Amino acid sequence: MMRKQSIKYTAVAAVIALSVTACKLPETVKRDENKNVPAAYNNGSTSDANSAKTKWKEYFTDPNLIALIDTALVNNQELNITLQEIRVAQNEIRARKGEYLPFADVKAGAGFDKVSRNTNIGALEHNIDIVPGKENPEPLQDYRLGISASWEADIWGKLHNAKKAAVQRYLSSVEGRNFMVTNLISEIADTYYELLALDNQLAIVQQNISIQNNALEIVKLQKESARVTELAVRRFQAQVLHTQAMQYGIQQQIVEAENHINYLVGRFPQKVVRSSEPLVDMVPNAVQAGIPAQLLENRPDVKQAELDLAASKLDVKVAKARFYPSLGISTGVGYQAFNPSYLVKPESLIYSLAGDLAAPLVNRNAIKAAYYTANARQIQAVYDYERTILNAYIEVANQMAKIDNMQKTYDLKAQQVNALNESVDISNNLFRSARADYMEVLLTQRDALESKFDLVEAKMQQMSAMVQIYRALGGGWN
Repeated sequence: MMRKQSIKYTAVAAVIALSVTACKLPETVKRDENKNVPAAYNNGSTSDANSAKTKWKEYFTDPNLIALIDTALVNNQELNITLQEIRVAQNEIRARKGEYLPFADVKAGAGFDKVSRNTNIGALEHNIDIVPGKENPEPLQDYRLGISASWEADIWGKLHNAKKAAVQRYLSSVEGRNFMVTNLISEIADTYYELLALDNQLAIVQQNISIQNNALEIVKLQKESARVTELAVRRFQAQVLHTQAMQYGIQQQIVEAENHINYLVGRFPQKVVRSSEPLVDMVPNAVQAGIPAQLLENRPDVKQAELDLAASKLDVKVAKARFYPSLGISTGVGYQAFNPSYLVKPESLIYSLAGDLAAPLVNRNAIKAAYYTANARQIQAVYDYERTILNAYIEVANQMAKIDNMQKTYDLKAQQVNALNESVDISNNLFRSARADYMEVLLTQRDALESKFDLVEAKMQQMSAMVQIYRALGGGWN
């Protein structure tokens, strides 16, 4: 009677202890994410037409650029590294799923045991015959064959939430890959248009070298006729040398731009096949920005941050569940005998079934720390999500302003180039008729060269804005 009461009191005490450990949870800071964005961009448009929905092969029409992007999507090393990270995340789901399924093992073993006869077990084995009338073998052999299984009952959803968190992180890695594709396409396109701009600038320099050499020959003839001095000849010669030096700097930039593209497409340095169309004749695509709310579904980095946030919330639930009791069930069935020939006999059958309920009671610092860490990372994920949305909106706003401003810049630069081209012709005619000195000719030629460079630069910035607004809106990965 006393023994039964003792067992009863022990069980009650265990239940009370488990209840206490489950109820006293540490307090943490909570913060909900803010998904609110402005109703429209600065232009005030509320149309939902969005260029991000355009396929990248329809947005970029240059066949040479399309070929480069296609190659990069297969060969780019960083993209392929990300694909392996996706596979790692996928395997993590499989691992988490396996944790809440039963574990089963097949076991077989053999051994022997020699026990001293001067012990209670040894004396018992010596005085009791396993086989009547036959002395027990010494040492006593032991053969085992059976199946065992164990399972943790996921009462509080700890294991299922861990699996759900792994799923969210897998989806996040997929969005991370999509974001990398978007950035890769924009970087190749940006560098491609930069390369075309450098080609145009090199052609302008070479054209100016030819013009300046002709001017130098005229000045030399005028010096022979005593119309100008040696100083004029030297100044014109210096201008030619300066322009000739410029072409090598541009050629170096071309090499670097080509090799940057080669790196992005995953190949060793080689000539990049590109369009021969003058960059200034290219017309940027008309872009439709839609409404800011569309960034939440179009931008892969925003979706990635949202999935990371969802995973961090599940991590908090997992960490919280560690404070609660866990129920484990184990079972086994098999055969055990001192002689292999006895393993198939019914008398050799063994089986077991056990359950245990356990919860942390004393020194819970480790699970407290894990709980606080999971909560802090959730708050961190909230801020990261909000920051990603804010950054996406600002990027679109910046590129929309750039498109507008660079169009105005290009128009003015085109007028400046026309004016300076006429000035060059006028200054040359005045110089031939001795109505202008050589410095006016040199300064006018320099200004005309710089203005042509600026015009090409303005067009390149226009094309870059067309590329970057597409990336900022979330286009390119689909």
